[in-house]
Amino acid sequence: MESIRKPTAADRCIAVLQSAMTVVAGLPQSQRPDPAAPLRANPPLLDDAERAYSAALMRVNHVGEICAQALYEAQGLVTRDDNLRTLFRHAATEESDHLAWTRGRIEELGGRVSLLAPVWYAGAFAIGCAAALSGDRASLGFMAETENQVEEHLHGHLGRLPENDHISRAIVDQMKRDEAGHAQSAVSHGGTPVPFVARMAMTAAARVMTLTAHYI
Repeated sequence: MESIRKPTAADRCIAVLQSAMTVVAGLPQSQRPDPAAPLRANPPLLDDAERAYSAALMRVNHVGEICAQALYEAQGLVTRDDNLRTLFRHAATEESDHLAWTRGRIEELGGRVSLLAPVWYAGAFAIGCAAALSGDRASLGFMAETENQVEEHLHGHLGRLPENDHISRAIVDQMKRDEAGHAQSAVSHGGTPVPFVARMAMTAAARVMTLTAHYI
């Protein structure tokens, strides 16, 4: 029996590059069923303003998933721990599902994704590398804090989406649950709390991204 060759650093770099091209091009495919699929038999009746507003919120969420994908690809690339690399890859796979779901919903609503996808991906990838270079425990802590903030953000969107847009709500609710799971996993694997100043910087950066992505 031939032994299975362990991926080299070059292999991982190529895989990350392929993932980046897929994400930026808007091509990710969901590995899980769309949580809103059963609801499409009875689509919500939304007026033009509601459709535009839902599309803008889902565009923000889509950008958030682009950033998450970049963060986890970067953290998985830099870590030397194979188990943590698997953890980051699993999280990235679920974020890829989110990308597909949010993009699909944006298109249903007649909206468009952000025009700045390459910028969002590149910036988040750099941040992910910096977090990973700080050490695995710090990197996991950064993952947990990121997911906690994203979960809070999604909770806010559930309160802002049009009440009868049950399709968008179903997608956001599943995303929220997935993000909570990622945060718990990061903590259970030894993630350390992020310093207060870093948390505030992360919050400020997220606000800039949210405000920009809402329109661009």
